[in-house]
Amino acid sequence: MGNNYFRFKQFTIVQNNAAMRVNTDGVLLGAWADIAEAKRILDVGTGTGVIALMLAQRKTDALIDAVEIDVQSAADARQNIANSPWPDRMDVINTSFQTFAETVSKSYDLIVSNPPYFNQSLKSPKQAKNISRHTDSLPNEDLLKGISKLLLPQGKFCGVFPYAEGNVFIAQASSFGLYCNKKVNVVSRPGKRVLRLLLQFEKTKIPLVESTLSIHNADGSFTDAYKELTSDFYLKF
Repeated sequence: MGNNYFRFKQFTIVQNNAAMRVNTDGVLLGAWADIAEAKRILDVGTGTGVIALMLAQRKTDALIDAVEIDVQSAADARQNIANSPWPDRMDVINTSFQTFAETVSKSYDLIVSNPPYFNQSLKSPKQAKNISRHTDSLPNEDLLKGISKLLLPQGKFCGVFPYAEGNVFIAQASSFGLYCNKKVNVVSRPGKRVLRLLLQFEKTKIPLVESTLSIHNADGSFTDAYKELTSDFYLKF
């Protein structure tokens, strides 16, 4: 995924300047998030706009706002949306999520985020990449506070996290009235350790539904479940 563009079936992502390029985490979230009742969607930390565009493809009547703090990433997102089939339903806001949450008067049926999650690891010399990957600019508490404020009573928040950070986020979320009711453990192959968590939260506490998604079979081929989840997007499927 080192190219300056990434082609999907219905749109192309240009990533000349974005701090973070198209990656499996974002594609998983964009394909998995529950869009059934979503009329108004918010993507927090949109980067290139890939998750927002995937949701626009999946939900043809939804209005989508995409917040991005990094100027160059926001520029790439705007270009990608302008070149997509759905520019009239999407808007990129170049600001911090904290500022957006404090000033906007909208509420959302669905909020999604592939948030920054490193909090103690070695930082990159590139400041934009640090902003997109490290929690300094968007601590969990600020993300949860904003989600709690902007999410409608029956709305959903969906995010993708590394295993340890995701479990910490689940514990913190309950303090903000957000409860995890769906968890997908993402593994590279059957029997391997969990690499990522796909998590869904709501304001109503209901029993957790937990499952596992393996990206590859033991022989290295893609699993049927992964292909089914992403087949509307990846050219190779």
